[in-house]
Amino acid sequence: MISTEKITDKFSQLDEYLGILDGMRTTPFDIFAKDKILIGGAKYYLQVSIECCLDIANHIIAAEGFRAPKDYADCFKVLEEHNIVNEDLGMKLRHMAKFRNRLVHPYSEIDDRYVYAFIREDFHDILNFKKAIAAKFLA
Repeated sequence: MISTEKITDKFSQLDEYLGILDGMRTTPFDIFAKDKILIGGAKYYLQVSIECCLDIANHIIAAEGFRAPKDYADCFKVLEEHNIVNEDLGMKLRHMAKFRNRLVHPYSEIDDRYVYAFIREDFHDILNFKKAIAAKFLA
């Protein structure tokens, strides 16, 4: 059974993290690129934001008895298979999960321009995930 409390608790955490990232989004790149603390903060809050989305996805998958995902990115494919997120959003979320893996396991250096672009351009994907989940399970 889906726990609306668990989802709303994760949404509360997500809102806090997204609020911090939103403040970073307005920083000009030349300032962002020179501030290692800001870059580190952006990476951290992106990681924990993505992990909140993964936690929500995994809760839904387990509660609904959907197939077990193969990896973090596949969590969003499972939601897509059950029409919880659409194909376009599912693809973006899978990309986001792979980015989270790069943040957690630094196989190679992550270009700060990519982090900056993510918080400026892909921020809305997390909001769209939240809207899709709310529409299906909190309406």
